[in-house]
Amino acid sequence: MSGGLVFITGASSGIGQALALCYHRAGWRLALVARRGAELQAWAQSQGLSAERCAVYAADVRDVAAITAAGHACIAQQGLPDVVIANAGISIGMDTAEFDDLDVMRAIYETNNLGMAATFQPFIAPMRERRSGTLAGIASVAGIRGLPGHGAYCSSKAAVISYCESLRGEMRSFGVKVVTLLPGYIDTPLTQGNRYRLPFLLRADEFAQRAQRAIEAGTAYRVIPWQMGIVAKLLRLLPNALFDRILRGRPRKRRRGQ
Repeated sequence: MSGGLVFITGASSGIGQALALCYHRAGWRLALVARRGAELQAWAQSQGLSAERCAVYAADVRDVAAITAAGHACIAQQGLPDVVIANAGISIGMDTAEFDDLDVMRAIYETNNLGMAATFQPFIAPMRERRSGTLAGIASVAGIRGLPGHGAYCSSKAAVISYCESLRGEMRSFGVKVVTLLPGYIDTPLTQGNRYRLPFLLRADEFAQRAQRAIEAGTAYRVIPWQMGIVAKLLRLLPNALFDRILRGRPRKRRRGQ
């Protein structure tokens, strides 16, 4: 699939940036999206990404009008992508007892869930008409079981898993693939502030390489690294009482401002 066009949100740092470099090195053209458009453009230039091979679109995925406009602009300027990766996401701890944290929950849902659907929306109909393409949603192993202090993020990623599964069924008859990727602990700014142990920590570039292979294979559901997939399945099978006992006393995810 080298030489195709990939559309990536959240491309200014972390997993998104690593995916952009991975696809660039594989010979793909890039359509990169981030809230900080000028910063992303400067990074692209520093990496030697030419205007012929890479276009930058400034948009916040929480702004439905802006992110869908970016998708339509990509189609008009670069053509219909072969792969769309809805990667943009945020992770902030919350305490439901705190009134202000309801706004945190709203922001997480708007980014991780509504933002994903809005990212895909401009490409659905033309991909159906072309009868090809791949939509990849970045979920998380945190979506498999709820973690204390992490209610908004865990529930948002559980919703990503279910949403992509629903979308996969809707797109199958049109020849369009939907891939759900569940990162474990990846060494990015999103995880560097965590106050607990990060087993099987993976570099962002290693994740990107494995993710690209899964996307090209059209894999429906993939946990990366695979070791975290085993851990996640075991946690899912644990009785609630034992699961709660294991997590007792575990440090909570930092709340906004901490």
